[in-house]
Amino acid sequence: MTHICVAGGTGQVGREVVRQALTLGHEVSVISRNPPASGRSVDNDGATYFRADVTAGNGLSAALAGAAVVIDCLEGKSGRALRNFADGGTRLLRAAHAAGVRKAVLLSIINCDKVPLRFYRSKADKEDVYAGSLLETVTVRTTQFHSLPVQLFAAGAKVGLIPVIKGARFQTIAPAEVATALLEAALEEPAQELHRLRTMGGPEVIAMGDLAEAWKRHTGSWGRLLHLPLPGAMGKFLREGRNLVPEQRYGSETFGSWLAKHADSL
Repeated sequence: MTHICVAGGTGQVGREVVRQALTLGHEVSVISRNPPASGRSVDNDGATYFRADVTAGNGLSAALAGAAVVIDCLEGKSGRALRNFADGGTRLLRAAHAAGVRKAVLLSIINCDKVPLRFYRSKADKEDVYAGSLLETVTVRTTQFHSLPVQLFAAGAKVGLIPVIKGARFQTIAPAEVATALLEAALEEPAQELHRLRTMGGPEVIAMGDLAEAWKRHTGSWGRLLHLPLPGAMGKFLREGRNLVPEQRYGSETFGSWLAKHADSL
């Protein structure tokens, strides 16, 4: 049994990491700014939740005490969390080192250093922090989750127009399979190379229009597909296929099978 600390363990991937780690019999502590209320029944019963904040450093020592490895699933999408995303990584790793943690695993995004957008840049900056850590680290870059295009399609469908970016293809991946990969990295034997970078994508590459049609079939949406150009750096990134890694496919849950599994919540 390994004591694993999951930073961001109440988020989309973090919840899956916690669930799978508990199923495997590991001891799990969770860092969250908003942990479940005391006594509340949650999916991941058996984990110990700590109210902690990497942007300020509060509560980290208690959450990391006794852990052998920390898995960082934190997100910084806007505001203070985005501004301090890389600095938060520095605080987490320093606290982990002080607590005697031997390894840190970071969840990141494929080719985040190739897009001059703030969100992607923050991911790349945090990768640099991990690459300079005193701990053994593994950075796992993944393609977009299945839920990303679903969010875009659902938002557009509210006004009857489902956005499709011209020339865009995706290699989406299931958050549960990303969680599996993070745990594999966390539990593997120590390596000679102190800092390692891995890249993985979903099992298939699909045009965005085909993803939209699949989503319409599963949801019964009557929205009309609206094919739009996406200018700027992000549009170029997608048109060039830099969000894809067809040679590094991981897992077996396709976009269609994920939609079927989550049909009740779409």
